[in-house]
Amino acid sequence: MTRPFNFSAGPAALPEEVLQQAAAEMLDWNGSGMSVMEMSHRGKEFIAIHDAAEADFRELMAVPDEFRILFMQGGGLAENAIAPLNLSRGGKVDFVLTGSWSEKSEKEARKYCTTHVAATAADSGFTHAPAPASWRLQRDAAYVHLCSNETIHGVEFHDLPDLKALGSDAPLVIDFSSHVASRSVDWSRVGLAFGGAQKNLGPAGVTMVVVREDLLGHALPICPSAFDYKTVADHGSMFNTPPTYAIYIAGLTFQWLKRQREGQAGTEVSGVAAIERRNMAKAQLLYDAIDSSSLYFNKVDRGCRSRMNVPFYLRDESRNEAFLSGAKARGLLQLKGHKSVGGMRASIYNAMPMAGVEALVAYMREFEQKQA
Repeated sequence: MTRPFNFSAGPAALPEEVLQQAAAEMLDWNGSGMSVMEMSHRGKEFIAIHDAAEADFRELMAVPDEFRILFMQGGGLAENAIAPLNLSRGGKVDFVLTGSWSEKSEKEARKYCTTHVAATAADSGFTHAPAPASWRLQRDAAYVHLCSNETIHGVEFHDLPDLKALGSDAPLVIDFSSHVASRSVDWSRVGLAFGGAQKNLGPAGVTMVVVREDLLGHALPICPSAFDYKTVADHGSMFNTPPTYAIYIAGLTFQWLKRQREGQAGTEVSGVAAIERRNMAKAQLLYDAIDSSSLYFNKVDRGCRSRMNVPFYLRDESRNEAFLSGAKARGLLQLKGHKSVGGMRASIYNAMPMAGVEALVAYMREFEQKQA
């Protein structure tokens, strides 16, 4: 039986191959006689799972040696506190506001440092990303915070800013929760990246943190030990019991990503390059359907539309419930937009196959024709 297509923004769909492997290994991982859920996090079995996951993520994302990869807990919301606790030194921090998540980040950081809004797109209803040249950066900021993909408003920075070119020596901190591993990262422009796994890498419970080594060791005295990046790094993400099963599923997802291929002989790419090419094609198909319609529309400037989270609206909102009901009957799930912005939202993360987007577009066109 064909599974429905799940467009949830998170926790989100996982690759079917990953779910099948996890199911097959549920009672006995690799002949150990144990489920991964039952293993000691300090036993050789789980250490092997952890080390493989870390190595695969480093390879997939081409993470340089001067960065540490941490498996933490609390999601992006916790990192909104953990990052300033570790990096702000109680000083000033610049924020670029492009949607709900960066707003939450700035608000949380006020508890631990002096925040400064260097740029905001609030006046437009968060339908664009402020051009980096317009940012009002402070010379003495401890870091600059950016949500590189806004899950709710559907705004994405397709190119990370070069802060040095803007006259700032501050490290760039990015919340890449909703597009991690969907594209490559220019690590030369990043000091810290964090993201909850539950949108693109695995189940809720584990948070990926990639932090440059020179930023370790500066936590505020009030920072809890379990949230001190240096402590976590020094203990190999084992200072406290890590989210073992979530790391295991993320590891399976990394292996799935490494197997991905796109293109013909001579032009074939693999891994993140392959999934990025596929994601671009999926997003183009969906945005083209929206833009060519007289019923649907998207509010975000075309130059910064998210490839992962596509919000769209019906010009006649009285038809919203009929649209969602018909979509569910077709096996197209979780399309209702976030309560703060309304409308619809299709999250088309790595695990969403092209067939799912094709099915959604076909339904959208059929629904529009019936409403004419």
